[in-house]
Amino acid sequence: MATVTLDGVRKSFGAREVVHGVSCAVADGELVVVVGPSGCGKSTLLRMVAGLEGVSAGTVAIDGRIVNGVEPKDRDIAMVFQNYALYPHMSVYQNMAYGLRMRRMPRDEIRRRVERAAAILQLEGLLQRKPRQLSGGQRQRVAMGRAIVRDPKVFLFDEPLSNLDAQLRVQMRVEIKRLQQELRTTSLYVTHDQVEAMTLADRLIVMNAGTVDQIGPPLEVYERPATVFVAGFIGSPAMNLFPGELAAGGIAVRELVLPLDTRPAEPGLPLTVGVRPEHLELAADGQIVLRTELLERLGADTIVHGRMSDDTRLVARAAGILNLPLGETVRLAVRPEHIHLFDRETGRRL
Repeated sequence: MATVTLDGVRKSFGAREVVHGVSCAVADGELVVVVGPSGCGKSTLLRMVAGLEGVSAGTVAIDGRIVNGVEPKDRDIAMVFQNYALYPHMSVYQNMAYGLRMRRMPRDEIRRRVERAAAILQLEGLLQRKPRQLSGGQRQRVAMGRAIVRDPKVFLFDEPLSNLDAQLRVQMRVEIKRLQQELRTTSLYVTHDQVEAMTLADRLIVMNAGTVDQIGPPLEVYERPATVFVAGFIGSPAMNLFPGELAAGGIAVRELVLPLDTRPAEPGLPLTVGVRPEHLELAADGQIVLRTELLERLGADTIVHGRMSDDTRLVARAAGILNLPLGETVRLAVRPEHIHLFDRETGRRL
């Protein structure tokens, strides 16, 4: 196992810089997920760790060794791609063994490693099949098996579940988490799916337009987002965000004054105020009046979409199945500890 350390890493394509001075570290045996929207630079960052892209500035180190000029094959990493990248004319066994054969490993050792990986991934009965005879989930397990047999210092995952349907993604998330806990191999995992990120990660790296907005454990990032971007990106449905400012009785938001238990800034400071949908509670004396427009009944809970009196959209999430009349008004309350405040100019948490 090993550590991965990025220090001031930048990447430019011509005059356009796409990764802006990223610094972070992955501890020995840790699974760190890099999450962000399409085009934020997360896959480029992973490819620089793999050696598939050059580093324009800064350093990438694996197990304390700077690898900027080291070829991918000499970095002792294994990468799992989005599109599986299996050889269609080879059997599952041959696909998993190919890299070891190229390293001229003894045949008995190759067989031992492949059979061990097949047992871990429940592929024992599929070793003689060709990729076209496998389901999407089985192909992805073969791709992971090909990485496992190499016994690398670091696993790199580049959106490996994007091509799977929803049910398979859930199953494979469980497989990857179980696998990483069993092998304890240092892992860097890239995804745009924040549910995937929250469930897999020991720590999250949230990227926004080539920069890192926040690094931390998933629940810490969820409960205390460092920026407006993180607040809006992590969580489903997304956090409700409104312009507001400090007032005498609390926080002035539109036509409301919401309660506040601390005063983090001077009165009149322009704020962005955030409230997660699940922290809006139905209450007869609630200060927020919402006209309902749409109900999404998901079984375990209900997503309520509506508008406040000034036509501002609002989303609330309630446990169980609600049968609220559409077009009617309901009252919602929020406790002070569930209100997030951000500087409107910088976007940073107050």
